[in-house]
Amino acid sequence: MRIDRYAEIDEVIAYIHQHMDEPLSLSRLAAHIAYSPYHFTRIFKERTGIPPLYYVSSLRLQKAKELLLRTNLSVRDIVLEIGQQSLGTFTTRFTERVGMTPSDFRNSSLLQAESHFHTLRTLKHWYESPPASNQHARIQGTVQAEQPFEGVILIGLFAKPIPEGLPLYGTLLSSLGHFCFTGVKPGTYYLMATSISWGMQTMDVLLPHTTLRFRSKQPIVVAPYGSVPHQHVMLHVPRPDDPPILISLPLLMNNFLTRLFQYNHR
Repeated sequence: MRIDRYAEIDEVIAYIHQHMDEPLSLSRLAAHIAYSPYHFTRIFKERTGIPPLYYVSSLRLQKAKELLLRTNLSVRDIVLEIGQQSLGTFTTRFTERVGMTPSDFRNSSLLQAESHFHTLRTLKHWYESPPASNQHARIQGTVQAEQPFEGVILIGLFAKPIPEGLPLYGTLLSSLGHFCFTGVKPGTYYLMATSISWGMQTMDVLLPHTTLRFRSKQPIVVAPYGSVPHQHVMLHVPRPDDPPILISLPLLMNNFLTRLFQYNHR
């Protein structure tokens, strides 16, 4: 049974969702549950993995993704709708954290997602041979799920405890079970995973609010010549304290299929 520490953070997260288009300062969020900003920041980060204002920024970008796909609002109007001021700052952050510009996300994502999802479903089963490497570390583990699942699993090592930007190491799995990353350079990583079931609609791939997911609460520290423990990944239904999945899943599918095609045509 999962018992969350700092359950009051769920109340703050709900408050953020309700007031996302308003200025949300650290002091305002802390005052909502009568905590000092310092104490609030500490427990929020312990619960979610990221600072409160970074979480707010992430939710705003998630909202922007939805508005780009579900409305005809201009990018400038979307910036105002999510409570931002600068179009330039928004475009830069969106591009860094989603993996493409807002315009590219709106114009190409639907066709990309349908095409890549169809290709993966046609392949059904595949194996991406990890590059042979005697240098650096090997990170491997097992993926399981809380509920029955058939489809694609996207898994990667990220620089931050939130699935945004391209993973430093990433792959797609055709089923639950074993995964392996080789040649992982020394550093600090966060293991993230999500899933796309075969019955999922294209829009659910582009806006993965309901996909099964996993995020490592503790970083994986890779030291020179050190070994990394076996990783146990349990995909679970979304929880209030899970950061949004910002990286474009069709972009990850495209990168994987490109690698797979190059490997099979050597």
